[in-house]
Amino acid sequence: MRRFLSLILVCFVGMPASAAEVTTYTLDNGMDVVVLEDHRAPVAVQMVWYRAGAADEPPGVSGIAHFLEHLMFKATDDLASGELSNTVARIGGSDNAFTSWDHTAYFQRVAADRLELVMKMEADRMRDLQLTEDDITTERQVILEERNQRTDSDPNSLYGEQWMSALYMNHPYGIPIIGWRQEMEELGLDDAEAFYKKYYAPNNAILIVAGDVDPQEVKALADTYYGPLEPTPGLGERMRPQEPPQLAERRLIFEDPRVSDAYVTRNYLAPERDPGAQEEAAALEILSSLLGGNSFTSVLQRKLVFEDQKALYTWAYYSGVNYDDTTFGIGILPVPGVSLEDAEAALDKALAEFLEEGVDAEQFERVKFQLRASQIYAEDSVQSLARRYGGALSSGLTVEDVEAWPDILQAVTEEDVLDAARNVFDKRHAVTGWVRQPQTEEEVIQ
Repeated sequence: MRRFLSLILVCFVGMPASAAEVTTYTLDNGMDVVVLEDHRAPVAVQMVWYRAGAADEPPGVSGIAHFLEHLMFKATDDLASGELSNTVARIGGSDNAFTSWDHTAYFQRVAADRLELVMKMEADRMRDLQLTEDDITTERQVILEERNQRTDSDPNSLYGEQWMSALYMNHPYGIPIIGWRQEMEELGLDDAEAFYKKYYAPNNAILIVAGDVDPQEVKALADTYYGPLEPTPGLGERMRPQEPPQLAERRLIFEDPRVSDAYVTRNYLAPERDPGAQEEAAALEILSSLLGGNSFTSVLQRKLVFEDQKALYTWAYYSGVNYDDTTFGIGILPVPGVSLEDAEAALDKALAEFLEEGVDAEQFERVKFQLRASQIYAEDSVQSLARRYGGALSSGLTVEDVEAWPDILQAVTEEDVLDAARNVFDKRHAVTGWVRQPQTEEEVIQ
């Protein structure tokens, strides 16, 4: 099996990082344009990524980036409220938007010959949104109800807010994307317009067009519809509060009667993928797959589920596409009868053994193969491809970084993984949490 995987891996490594031809240029007003040319299907995806997300919000108006995402579907000087989405649906396409800490993105997937239509509409709402007080009142209620359904009614989501705010002591990643309720309730028209006028500008945006398109034709369309838009003067680089030196472990006990299964998590502050310096992030990507990427063969599953039989499930994750420091997380859901204290001790023991024993060569090779294969399979979707580039570029990476990433992953050595693990697994830079139902008086005494 090992020789078989090696042979296939060599074949994959010899393949290009992307099946699409990549063309880039910048409009005179500062808007970056990336064209991912792929003629396998007669479809086109347009995505506009703004380098502005929840972590760029002014203090006291948490949730304004996500709120504005909703408001962007209201009327412009040329479009009625909801007209953009209705038009896309009428021509057989789909559209949506999403907000993260580092970006807000809007996209349409349409037949390739309808690209000009959606580009015209998307450009129209970049600078000419016409908001009213009624829009604010209606959509504010929508986002509050969204918080009710996705966060306040879910103890796991509430816990997620708690550990994030503990891990990031100063950086705005500790503020939830949807916002704190008391601040969401006060969001107004002035807040939305101020954020919109500052950040929704061509010199703060990346246009990604992927699919059955010609780069020169896309450039002509972009010049026609986005080119005349005025940039925001003096926007400058992102300036965010940064983390001070973290000197002490933080611990949480989160109790909620709605918790169905108690579990333990630990989240470490970890480096993100940096422009021109992605090697440590690549090692962490492979580390997360080794520890928790497979339900049967990953290190934590094998040690804690099958050998020690103290866990029903374990996990590890890492996402390196961040503008600032990101997180590396691990966790354990213990079997009935195993306390959270014992579960945490078993988790620590498994990590210590991994660092002492080193990386299993066969598993290491399998993980590299799986990562390479997943990247190649993802090429089948031009929308996934557009999201890969847009997410990276709006988080500070370059096209060259995106294209180099697969080979950087394959160049990671076993010792690189262990070095990255030793660097990140420092409890002074971590939050350990126990999630459980409220304890009875007898349980507390015990």
